[in-house]
This record gives sequence, C-alpha cells and structure tokens, in this order.
Amino acid sequence: MTLLGFPILLIVKLLFAAFSGVLFTQSGLDKVFHYQGNLDYFKDHFKKSPLASTVGLLMPVITLLETSAGLISLAGLVLLLAGSDLGPTTAALGMCLGGVSLVSLFFGQRLAQDYAGAAVLVPYFLMTVAGLALYAF
Repeated sequence: MTLLGFPILLIVKLLFAAFSGVLFTQSGLDKVFHYQGNLDYFKDHFKKSPLASTVGLLMPVITLLETSAGLISLAGLVLLLAGSDLGPTTAALGMCLGGVSLVSLFFGQRLAQDYAGAAVLVPYFLMTVAGLALYAF
C-alpha cells in the first residue's frame, strides 16, 4: 500500500526517525546551550539522591547521549529519504542511543524519587522501542 506514491512502511520509518531526531536533538542541544542552568537544576533535583555527588560527571554523558541520538536519527532520516541502504541501520542506531538515554534518565528520576517525572518518560521510551523494533523486523 502506498500514500502519495510512498510505501506506508517507509512513511512510518521516516516519521519515527523524524520524531526521534527532533526529540533528542532539541533535548541535547538545550543542555549544550543552557548548560549551567540545566546543571544547576539537576544538582538541585538530585541533591537528596545517591546521584548527588555525580551530577557534574553525568550531565555531559546524558548531553552526549541525547545529542548523538538525535543527530544520528536525523542522519538516518536523510539517508532513508535518499534511498540509501544505510538509512535503516543509522536510524535504528539513533533510536537505540535514544533508548539508552531514556533508561538513564528514568533511572535517575526513580533514584530521586521523582515518580511523576519518571512516568513522563515512559511514552517516549515506548515510542523509541517501537521504532527500534520497526527497523529490526
């Protein structure tokens, strides 16, 4: 089945890659461009958790994970549009990095006992895993 001349499966793959690309690129670049504000927020957020002393080390890690996930997803989107055989693999790699990023954030939220904040991540994680499964099968 096609829509506007494109196979539906390709459209779904493009939408997953685009969504993941926008989500993680924006989140990662926000941390890059507003680093001190984000660092201050996370230090305060995690001050009563076991992660309190590691926020300064973990902030660059999550920033790199999110930014990489987003940019690789966007690269996968472009490669899919170009019809490259590398498109699905690249987009899947972006989604995999996004999943790792979300699990890391979820872990932190749970340790900080911010259960509402952890719950907000669940739909993003499910979307990322669904997209990854789409590329795998």
